Amino acid sequence: MKKALIASTALLLTAGVAAADVKISGYGRTGVIYYENDSDVNESRVQSRLRMNIDASSSTDSGVDFGARFRLQWDQGEEGEAQTNAGKLWVSAQGFTVEVGNFDTAFASNGLIYETGLGSYDRSVGFSAVTGAFFAYDSNGYGIDEVDRVGIRALYTLGDLTLQASYVDPDQSGTVIGVEEEFGFSVDYTWNERLELSAAAAFNGAGIDGNDIYFLGARYAVMDNARIGLNFVDAGDEEDGYDGKTIALYGDYTLADGRTNLEAYIANNDRDSNETDNAFGIGVNYDLGGARLGASLQRDYAENVTADFGVRFEF
Repeated sequence: MKKALIASTALLLTAGVAAADVKISGYGRTGVIYYENDSDVNESRVQSRLRMNIDASSSTDSGVDFGARFRLQWDQGEEGEAQTNAGKLWVSAQGFTVEVGNFDTAFASNGLIYETGLGSYDRSVGFSAVTGAFFAYDSNGYGIDEVDRVGIRALYTLGDLTLQASYVDPDQSGTVIGVEEEFGFSVDYTWNERLELSAAAAFNGAGIDGNDIYFLGARYAVMDNARIGLNFVDAGDEEDGYDGKTIALYGDYTLADGRTNLEAYIANNDRDSNETDNAFGIGVNYDLGGARLGASLQRDYAENVTADFGVRFEF
């Protein structure tokens, strides 16, 4: 009888585990970043990151999926130790997903907005650095003024079309003064597996009243191993304290070995305070199979040169 009870208990426990899925994923990267400057700050630094995503999901008999995510992340020079971030919950069915909590907002998760990034660090001082202020997935803990931040995102996928809308209230308690609710929208469409089209907008970005940002992007695979893209962002006028308008032409090419990917961009920003209106960069990534070596060389709008070299591995 005792053995039967133990066997029954083990069977119940096993069934419970099988009904849910819990996994850990993420990446590690390390390398050196050089950034030219005219101060006493060191120009070269070792920059490392360890990221671990903890995902849990479960499916009902009716075909509805539920899930949640926490993230642990440590960044060299930013945090003394790994931090647990605010979590998110999601529910998904028939191509429609709703997320609540700390999530990738519609604007920040647009399909092309970060595609000018180079090297193993995926940096772009000519475009990503001047896309304005907006809410995004927070990999670290919320700040003191965000402890009651709440948000919701709706995402719908139908074939090659992806539609997103998101809402973030920096403080649903109403006790923090001077913050506004951010609304975001995004559309991504892929035609014939070669042409990618994207558009996004964020209103009251990062909770700043009147901080409205607009993005348009397109990328075309001219060959199976070569793509070229054009991105535009209007992040607001400089006289209002914003990043201005930026346009970037970019592309990448994979060599015949199938492992080496060359990438480059040239960008133009219209701020009067720039030393130059043009920024550019070139980069390379070498696929090691589950890891990649990467490097880039870039110049920003202050005419400062930056370079990086590092390795990134997935797990």
